[in-house]
Amino acid sequence: MTQRLPAALTPLDVALRFLLEGVNPVEPIDASLAESVGGIAAEAASLQMAYPVFNIAVIDGWALPSRDIVGASSYSPLPLSVQPVWVEAGDRLPDHCDCVLDADLVEQIGPMFQVLAEAVPGHGIRRAGDDVSAGRFVISPGRRVNARETLALRVIGLDRIQIRSPRVCVIDVPSTDDSTASSQFILEFAKAAGARAVGVRTMGRDAASISTAVGEGAYDLLITVGGTGVGRTDSTVQALATRGVVLAHGLALQPGRTAAVAKIGTTPVIATPGFPDQALAVCLMLVQPALDLLTARPPRQEIVRSLARKVSSSIGVAEIMLLVTLDDKWMPIAAGQLSLDAIARSEAWLVVAGDSEGYAAGTAVGAFPLRDMT
Repeated sequence: MTQRLPAALTPLDVALRFLLEGVNPVEPIDASLAESVGGIAAEAASLQMAYPVFNIAVIDGWALPSRDIVGASSYSPLPLSVQPVWVEAGDRLPDHCDCVLDADLVEQIGPMFQVLAEAVPGHGIRRAGDDVSAGRFVISPGRRVNARETLALRVIGLDRIQIRSPRVCVIDVPSTDDSTASSQFILEFAKAAGARAVGVRTMGRDAASISTAVGEGAYDLLITVGGTGVGRTDSTVQALATRGVVLAHGLALQPGRTAAVAKIGTTPVIATPGFPDQALAVCLMLVQPALDLLTARPPRQEIVRSLARKVSSSIGVAEIMLLVTLDDKWMPIAAGQLSLDAIARSEAWLVVAGDSEGYAAGTAVGAFPLRDMT
């Protein structure tokens, strides 16, 4: 039986509501810092005590009280009444000292020491609390963990944190090189959003092969790629109907109108067309919100700029627009149909709502940077 689109396309917000109804953030998992990179933090990592706990040297040299060496210079060396303390980088500073001088700025003549330069308080040292003050969050819940943050966490002595990392399966329904490339893109997209994503390839494009792949394994989100159209070999939506409930097939989204959303039990399923621009659009409008909900990620921040030129859009269909920066304005480079060149060059995106005819030149619009998600 051939798949058919309904006479009326489902509005995007309705499809998203169907998809996410009853979906909750996944339970946190305990992860090593190495495992946590790319995941979404589930808890605040904060310090009960400041770090460093005490003043430490950051250079090798002589620890001294700065007030005792005021006026010292190579022309007027200042004799010391007591022997200075030698410290190496990382050593705790003696309590009475507040600076460290390089080795060649202190001369030893027999048992006597003289200083050849003065120093301000704090020279060559890191004061207690300079790195992280007490109570400061090193990483906040909902943030994607990066290598800079794990560097800080390792130094302050933390080796494990709680993250949210949903299990995602991307199922490639092969037909062309385009759909396989799109599957790989969506797999990488999911990983970039903090998911533990795996890729599966169906044995064929028939409903039975797709149904078999869909039914294998337990996941928090399933994404099929390809086979959502009305062609004679398109069977993805039929296969989903044998496993669960198809909530909507045919969305008011351009590109991506043949996409579908479904549920298998309580697991949300997104059926994505195989062409790259359609896969990108569905990722931005459906996959990303689903992953953000599963990871309890806070709302993403728009960048508001004026449009460099007028944009027209069709009523009744939400259109994806790709943008680049031009003279601190948003310059549209593609809308509705997204070329590979535009996809590769774009810096940000926005969606023109289905009830809008577009925007006049100079209109301030909010766009989402693509670097945060791809």
